Amino acid sequence: MSGQYIPQSSDYSDIIDLPRHVSSRHVPMPLEKRAAQFSPFAALTGFESAIEKAGLLFEEEADRGDAEYIDFEDI
Repeated sequence: MSGQYIPQSSDYSDIIDLPRHVSSRHVPMPLEKRAAQFSPFAALTGFESAIEKAGLLFEEEADRGDAEYIDFEDI
């Protein structure tokens, strides 16, 4: 830190019109790869484990004869 006081600004008016930095060394990442970076942080975290648990419960019901058959082509 240079010790220079920089006033706090909550509206970003001092930087809003500045041009976006573009690297001269690196090629821009394709959007597909950029999107894939954030897939582990998807909103449906835990969805797969919930589906797996539901499948196990259904299998238990099927083994007891309590399961109801659903033909997904009729939906």
